[in-house]
Amino acid sequence: MEFTIQQIAVMLGGEVQGEGAQTINMLAKIQDAKKGQIAFLSNPKYEQYLYTTRASAVLVKKDFQPKKEFTTTLLLVDDPYSSFTVLLEEYHKLISFQKTGIEQPSFVGENFAVGKNIYRGAFSYIGNNVKVGDNVKIYPHVFVGDDVVIGDNTILHPNVKLYAGTKIGNNCEIHSGTVIGSDGFGFAPQDDGSYKTIPQLGNVVIEDNVAIGANTVIDCATLLGDSTIIRQGVKLDNLIQIAHNVEIGKNTVIAAQAGISGSTKVGENCMLAGQVGIAGHLVITNNTSIGAQAGIGKSVKEEGQKILGSPAFEIKEYFRAYAVFKRLPNLHDRLRELEKKVYQTEAMMEKPLNNGNAER
Repeated sequence: MEFTIQQIAVMLGGEVQGEGAQTINMLAKIQDAKKGQIAFLSNPKYEQYLYTTRASAVLVKKDFQPKKEFTTTLLLVDDPYSSFTVLLEEYHKLISFQKTGIEQPSFVGENFAVGKNIYRGAFSYIGNNVKVGDNVKIYPHVFVGDDVVIGDNTILHPNVKLYAGTKIGNNCEIHSGTVIGSDGFGFAPQDDGSYKTIPQLGNVVIEDNVAIGANTVIDCATLLGDSTIIRQGVKLDNLIQIAHNVEIGKNTVIAAQAGISGSTKVGENCMLAGQVGIAGHLVITNNTSIGAQAGIGKSVKEEGQKILGSPAFEIKEYFRAYAVFKRLPNLHDRLRELEKKVYQTEAMMEKPLNNGNAER
């Protein structure tokens, strides 16, 4: 990446304060940046580094007022953090989409329809009747099963496995070790205590602008014609399990080690923290936030809730309950002391007043 500060300002809709002709070839943290690099200042705790940084340019908020002299060029924007993210995205595109051509050995089946400017890495496997769009990057050891469709500008990192019938949209990125379309966990108990496998015949549909972390697994739907669906803009972390017939609404974010059981529907713009577990056949409505390690055993029907705990409930009530829970050992000790005093009092009341003397 090499742009002038002025070109970056145009890209971000910002204003240059200083020398706009300088070239930028790298992004860096403000405290570590060197000449030719651009950094950002969003958190006031890092303002001290603005006055010592060697960065050629620093993104700052438009109303920023420096307290000391500085030598760097300022690039004034509405939101420095978001603007820096835009630059990271552009840099990522440049380095991610550099590769083109076909490495050998690799395999392609019959009726392969492919777009322009693609990359196929060594030892990749493409099945029959596969359709691949423009500018797709398929890294080494990727498996693409029969009848798979992959949209434009999608990246499949090494060792991604797409089972037959999987549909991937445009501008998706799927990281190493992810498996999409594997069998759902479907087994019917038998009278003799054994389990009979229920064939899983559906597929997985991944819409546009979805990011999927490493070693995540998304199971196919059970019935032919049905789909497990990941809607547009969803971001999935590493090590997530999504079961058959699940639907994840658009722009929902799910952190690592979460698990969603079969046929559950998660709404739009939800946030699921790490190790969240959701039971099957539930509905999680839009704009729900679920805290780390929460266990969801019933549907969440009210929009905008923040819930925590296992079993999970509203976060304010959870913290009230947790405040009591932390005091349980102390409360237990106090209860034992009270029991002891009550027992002693009762014993004294039952003791004969005449100390065992004969009746008068």
